[in-house]
Amino acid sequence: MTLTIKVPDMACASCGEAIKKAIMTLDSDAVVQTDTNTKLVSVETQVSEAVIREAIMNAGYSVA
Repeated sequence: MTLTIKVPDMACASCGEAIKKAIMTLDSDAVVQTDTNTKLVSVETQVSEAVIREAIMNAGYSVA
């Protein structure tokens, strides 16, 4: 499934990489794209949205 999650405090490419790394630790096969302009993270994964959101929050970012 493909998820799109708003991450308001993703400010730079390093933030995007940190989020991507957090998600990839849960699902190494996930396809993760981050866009710091729109503050959106797109994830193609088999992991539930709740688990992905929790991983982003555990990495220190808020989700909307």
